[in-house]
Amino acid sequence: MSQKNNINAGIALMVGATIVFALQDGISRHLAGTYNTYMVVMIRYWFFAVFVIAVAARSPGGLRVAAQTRQLGLQIFRGLLLAAEICVAVFSFTILGLIESQAVFICYPLLIAALSGPVLGEKVGWRRWAAIGVGCIGVLIILQPGVGVFNPWAVIPLISALMFAVYGLLTRYVAREDSTATSFFWTGVAGAVAMTAVGVWFWEPMISSDWLWMGLLCITGVLGHWLLIKCYEMAEASAVQPFAYFHLMWSAILGITIFDEALRPAVVLGVALVIAAGLFTLWRERRKG
Repeated sequence: MSQKNNINAGIALMVGATIVFALQDGISRHLAGTYNTYMVVMIRYWFFAVFVIAVAARSPGGLRVAAQTRQLGLQIFRGLLLAAEICVAVFSFTILGLIESQAVFICYPLLIAALSGPVLGEKVGWRRWAAIGVGCIGVLIILQPGVGVFNPWAVIPLISALMFAVYGLLTRYVAREDSTATSFFWTGVAGAVAMTAVGVWFWEPMISSDWLWMGLLCITGVLGHWLLIKCYEMAEASAVQPFAYFHLMWSAILGITIFDEALRPAVVLGVALVIAAGLFTLWRERRKG
């Protein structure tokens, strides 16, 4: 589908997507705090798989064209990596809360910038490395490894960010040959198969009210991805990507109002450095483009 390049509509869709994804994070934290993380992610993936198959079936050529790839192993690995990353992220929500987890996770664009050289063969100049260094300082301020007792669980969202960064780089790599529809199809199908193989062993009975939350989690997952697809159809990624940082703001609001989390001054300072470094990196990429 051709891009319409309606930046205002694209920004509105991106902000909408961040609201939906923040709600998804909050629901995930609630459910995974009561039930096994693997089971929660597995049920979420069942709905996600149905969604991607439905999208593929309606695309030109149908399922046969969407599933066709000469990079099958890499596409499956991408799907497995994202499923594992979601499990790590949801586990992080239950251990650290939404604010602390998201504050560290938002460094993933900087990790993508740092790894784009060895993985994609892109040139990483000194300005980008300087921005990455500033972002790393921001993450260290958030984690505070030298202050009193360092919480080792704080490394979990950093692992999640690294996994998501590698997933993003692999997505760019396979895009050299495969369409977005193909990558989207294998992301959902491979992840659903993998999570089913793991999650069925951790099945727990769920009360009726939590099934309603589970249904809402599945709906927000599908809606969030749909909003992102429409967003990137409306406008260039470089124009709307800065607004993805709204995700952290909505998560912080949820964390404070619903889960009684606290917003530490160190987190505010660290996040400011990470976001500034991320926006500078994005600006440099736009100038080079």
